[in-house]
Amino acid sequence: MIRVILHGCNGVMGQVVTGMVQADPELELVAGIDINTEQKNGYPVFGRPADCTVEADVLIDFSSAKAMDALLDFIEERKIPAVLCSTGLSEAQLARVQEVSGKAALLKSANMSLGINTIFKVLKMVAPVLAAEGYDMEIVEKHHNRKLDAPSGTAIALADAITEVLPDEYTYTFDRSQVRRKRDPKEIGFASVRGGTIVGDHEVIFAGTDEVITISHTAYSRAIFAKGAVAGAKFLAGKSAGMYTMQDVIQ
Repeated sequence: MIRVILHGCNGVMGQVVTGMVQADPELELVAGIDINTEQKNGYPVFGRPADCTVEADVLIDFSSAKAMDALLDFIEERKIPAVLCSTGLSEAQLARVQEVSGKAALLKSANMSLGINTIFKVLKMVAPVLAAEGYDMEIVEKHHNRKLDAPSGTAIALADAITEVLPDEYTYTFDRSQVRRKRDPKEIGFASVRGGTIVGDHEVIFAGTDEVITISHTAYSRAIFAKGAVAGAKFLAGKSAGMYTMQDVIQ
C-alpha cells in the first residue's frame, strides 16, 4: 500500500484527487495539507506543511504558486517523493524545484494528462517526416473564458516536443495581426480561443500540399489531470532523487 499526502486537499482538484486515491486499492490517503483545515474526507488535514507529522511514501500537490516555497522546504527536509501539479511557478521557484530534485524524487510536467503526454511522443515521431516534406505546422488551443494566459502552457509544450526533434531554425509566431507578409516555412504558429467552459482543446495541424493531418486532444473534465497525477504518484513512490516527467510514467 502506497501512503499519500495530498497538498491542496480541500481545493477543487484536491477533492477530485481525494476521490480517486480513496477508490484505488493500491493507495492510502493518510493526510492532507490545506489552508482550509476542514476534515471532511476521513483523513487529518494540516494548515501548513511544517505541521504535518504523518509519514508517507509520496506527496501529490495541487495547490498554488504561493504555497510552493513552504512545500519545497518540507519535501527537501523529509526527502519525500512528490508529484508537483501547481502551475504559474516563478523562475526562482522552478530553479528551487531543480535544486530540491537533488535530494528527493520530483515529477513535474506541463500537462498531467496521460493522453497529452502520449501525443508528445507521437509528435516526436511524425514531425521530422512531415517537416522534411515541407508541411506547415500550426497549433490551435481552446480554453474557458477565465483562463488568463495565452497560448496555453500545453500548446507551448506541444511545440517544444516538435522543435526538440527538428533543426534549431524553427521559431514560434504568436501574433500575425501586426505584420503583412507570407508565412515563414520555418515557423510554428499559435492561435488561442477563449470562451464558455471549455476545459481544454488542442490541435496540432500539419498542412501540406493537398492534404492536412491533424492530431488533437480534447479534455472533457479536469479529472484527467487528477488521473495523471495518481499514475505519477504510483510511478514515483520508491524512486531515487531526481527530476521526472509524465514521459517517464508512460514509457
